[in-house]
Amino acid sequence: RRGESFPDDAPPGPIYVCTRTDALADAIAMVPAERWEDLVFVQNGALLPFLRNQFRPGLPVTILLAYFAVSKKGEAPIDGRTDTDPDGLSAVNAKGKWAEEVEWRLTTSGLALRVLTEPSFTQAYWERNLWIAAYMLVGVLHGACRVGEVEADHRQEVDGVICELATVVTAVYPDVRWDRGLLCDRLAAYARSVAHFPTALKEFEWHNGAFYDLTLKARAAGRPDPCPRHTEGLRRLGAVPAVVARHAPTTDLRSFLL
Repeated sequence: RRGESFPDDAPPGPIYVCTRTDALADAIAMVPAERWEDLVFVQNGALLPFLRNQFRPGLPVTILLAYFAVSKKGEAPIDGRTDTDPDGLSAVNAKGKWAEEVEWRLTTSGLALRVLTEPSFTQAYWERNLWIAAYMLVGVLHGACRVGEVEADHRQEVDGVICELATVVTAVYPDVRWDRGLLCDRLAAYARSVAHFPTALKEFEWHNGAFYDLTLKARAAGRPDPCPRHTEGLRRLGAVPAVVARHAPTTDLRSFLL
């Protein structure tokens, strides 16, 4: 538990990190370095840059992309099975030390899970981030409406943001490609499956902030904003300055997304 010392007699096995994303650094610091490869991360958001800076290259941490949710304690989870993905959307990285254990835990609980190799896992990772960034932004722009209302009433707008952000990801990861129409349909199907969820811009650094940083880096390098719709939405909400500040010149957007 948070604030407690890591037990000296902790048994071997996976260590599920279930804290908020902004508390990850403190949670990792509680765990002895020799047990870091046992960590299983279940947070949403752009974790890869953070994890790259925290751990040595090649450390086989496990990352779960969870497309299931529990409305309140004690209720059965809602799985991310949709009409376009009846086998589910949740995924775990095959390189993770505890990928098989995660698969066993979820599937024996009646939840779907895909164990993905590269580049499929990176694609699924960014697809999850695309959904959060786009649907939350558009929802908040329309009075913090629910996810289902975004899909039903503002589909063209949210699809435009998704395609814009997906283009940026593909520019950095040439192996990660989407059919834009199918991508939008699949993410819309997931939105329908969790239609009652509220929208909010939470943990900005980990969600929309990941894409806004690409805007800042592109501008600093003298290039056009690769995410103009996204940036304009953030400006309208007051989430970013009205004028984009210039950072030190850089051309390495890939180093940020990795």
